[in-house]
Amino acid sequence: MTGQRSAVDRDRSLADGDDPTPPPTAATAFLGSPDGNAAYADAIDRARDVLLESFATAEGPYAGTDHGTLRDRLADLQVVPDDGSSIEDALETVADDVLADSVRVHDPGCVAHLHCPPTVPALAAELLLSGTNQSMDSFDQAPAASVLEERVVDACCDLFDYPTGADGVFTGGGTESNFLGLLLARDWYCERRFDRDVQTEGLGPEAASDLRLLCSDAAHFTAEQAAHHLGLGENAVVEVQTDGDRRIDLEALDSTLERLEADGRHPFAIVATAGTTNFGSIDPLAALADRAADRDLWLHVDAAYGGACAVSDRLRPKLEGIDRADSIAVDFHKLFYQPISCGAFLLRDGDRYRHLERNAAYLNPERDDAAGVPNLVSKSTRTTRRFDALKPFVTFNALGRTGVADCVEYVCELADAVADEIRADPALELCCDPELSAVVFRYRPGDESGPGSSTTAAVDRVNRAIRDELLADGEVILARTEVDGTAALKLTLLNPKTTLSDLRGVLEAVVDRGEALETDREVIDSA
Repeated sequence: MTGQRSAVDRDRSLADGDDPTPPPTAATAFLGSPDGNAAYADAIDRARDVLLESFATAEGPYAGTDHGTLRDRLADLQVVPDDGSSIEDALETVADDVLADSVRVHDPGCVAHLHCPPTVPALAAELLLSGTNQSMDSFDQAPAASVLEERVVDACCDLFDYPTGADGVFTGGGTESNFLGLLLARDWYCERRFDRDVQTEGLGPEAASDLRLLCSDAAHFTAEQAAHHLGLGENAVVEVQTDGDRRIDLEALDSTLERLEADGRHPFAIVATAGTTNFGSIDPLAALADRAADRDLWLHVDAAYGGACAVSDRLRPKLEGIDRADSIAVDFHKLFYQPISCGAFLLRDGDRYRHLERNAAYLNPERDDAAGVPNLVSKSTRTTRRFDALKPFVTFNALGRTGVADCVEYVCELADAVADEIRADPALELCCDPELSAVVFRYRPGDESGPGSSTTAAVDRVNRAIRDELLADGEVILARTEVDGTAALKLTLLNPKTTLSDLRGVLEAVVDRGEALETDREVIDSA
């Protein structure tokens, strides 16, 4: 192989007592030496240029290329060639074959998912944490990073008015945070109710068959996913109907709890949602905290979306009662404008981490615990973790809490404004008043009875076709969902550079496409 010594040559050199010679690629492939540092600077400059050129030349939120075409084109790429060429060639390939067909989250027409444009300070932090490559499992791998993560977690606990003794850890996002909360809830409950240490003894027969957790029927699917991963099964999740505001119905919750207890089941946790995926609805957190306290249940709040309200003096009252939750999931890669991935799990009583802790002599020996060494592996379901806490730290220090709050408040105000536009358009229907920055609506096709009287089947076909065609044309990326069993569209507004004028253009595109589709019965009938 070009430029490399054979394994036989290396073995002979070592047998003769010679110092092994580093491979020639090492000089410029790694940081730490003048040559490597210079190569890094050149590579970062080139990558930056490629990215900015992509932003400057792109039109719309997506090129519209379908998945089959992408698979065919990328199938020709060499992933692990025998011999490399240059970083310039590799980045040119990325520019042509990856960036050109990537979703542009900074574009005003990208309004589908909880997928934010990241702040510039956070991108700068991403460069630093990737370059230093700290692993957050033990102090000796990430000294200052471990202590700074503790500081950032403490600040997050303060943000949600948690008391002294609260703790937490950074996670990959809401899925991991929700799982961690329900893992601790299950083990805490089994210890109290059955005097059983699940970590060492496993689930007893009562826990395996009779444990139940409750959430609204609008809660994120990760409640069911966590129940599966925890050995309880998805049937352990009891969904409670929502009220007219798409929040968990308290009367239905009370009757459900009474029924479960009468049947000999063991409710152990309530999962509240502060910002549902579809509507941004926020469950009545204070009332749920009362019910959890009355029955000695764990209250976990999935605030992956709505948790950002905590930075805003105006929006903060929406989270009233969250300080009483036993645990909270927060996503920084949504309304906190951080690059993926960046989340946090917060625990009101840090002592409850005892249900998760374990020690390994090579990583976090017990003598480190006694000395107060911050080996954060004991707080996480992961071992190796990135130094993601650096991103919000740099962002908050660059923009300030009020700077981030301005962005959060703006997109929520924008949601209210575009909802008014939808109400005023007879071709559109608003499905629910926005609570945060999600706006669910649909196009209302007409039929032989006149505008606004279309059948459910027609509504489904037209709205699905509108979304698919706008995506295929790369004009707008809308979210799709169902409301009461009927197809709907959704604007998920996270970009503080998006304007009402931009969104008027989106609505016009929806209406124009809907009207065009209604004239093409073949398209509608096959949608």
